Amino acid sequence: MLQIDVITLFPEMIENAASFGVLGQALKSDLLKVFSHTPREFAQDRHRTVDDRPFGGGDGMIMLAEPLEKTIQKVQHKNSKVIYMSPQGEVLSDMKARALAKEEHLVIICGRYGGIDQRIINNYVDEEISIGDYVLSGGELGALVVIDAVSRMVPGVLGHSESANQDSFSEGLLEQPNFTRPRQYLGAEVPEVLLGGNHKLMADWKKKVSALVTLVKRPDLFQAYLEEENLKYRSLKKKKTEAPLKELQKFWNNLSLQDRKVLGLEELSEEDFNG
Repeated sequence: MLQIDVITLFPEMIENAASFGVLGQALKSDLLKVFSHTPREFAQDRHRTVDDRPFGGGDGMIMLAEPLEKTIQKVQHKNSKVIYMSPQGEVLSDMKARALAKEEHLVIICGRYGGIDQRIINNYVDEEISIGDYVLSGGELGALVVIDAVSRMVPGVLGHSESANQDSFSEGLLEQPNFTRPRQYLGAEVPEVLLGGNHKLMADWKKKVSALVTLVKRPDLFQAYLEEENLKYRSLKKKKTEAPLKELQKFWNNLSLQDRKVLGLEELSEEDFNG
């Protein structure tokens, strides 16, 4: 079972947010465990001080090394991976979340003020992770994003075992649009293929629509996906189908104008495929 220990000055933020939704149900079902700990427990004065001015001056206060170190030592063991939430870290991705879900124990350090003493990073942190190129007031929101993304990869957390594999980014593509009742709404109708019972046909259709959505919204991801598909295609001894891009273009050409509109693909043109 995956256990996540979060070191934070505001444990209530972690505990309250983790009690809702899919993550909350996973905790109740003992599919994973999340605990929070505060360095104030090891503060040396009656005010429970956990920060001080940085040497050399500068804006903001820096979290004291000693209380933070003692908190890490309290929860860390030989199989722990210690993560520091930092805008300087590797940006969280689907692949990273899947890798972290395979760990036995994660310790996530949430900085506050101007950050934490570099000596703690040098001696205890295995990896720095960011959730984007911007700065937050503290690491708690980032930690919650990591916890939520990682928990979805833990077996049993999602209702269907394949749910995580069908989400955006799972195969390098964005997820296709989804629809529910009624069939007709706001002047648009659900694509006919989704109303039939041919699951193989629907799976192939969804995969191609995902590729088209990725081409429209994230050309960078589409390019990486296309390169992989081209490698697979070139390795085939008998090429029974067209090249991946040509096949996708043919699929797009065969989509009705109504389906293109409801899928958000009406802005695509022949030039997008040629480019």
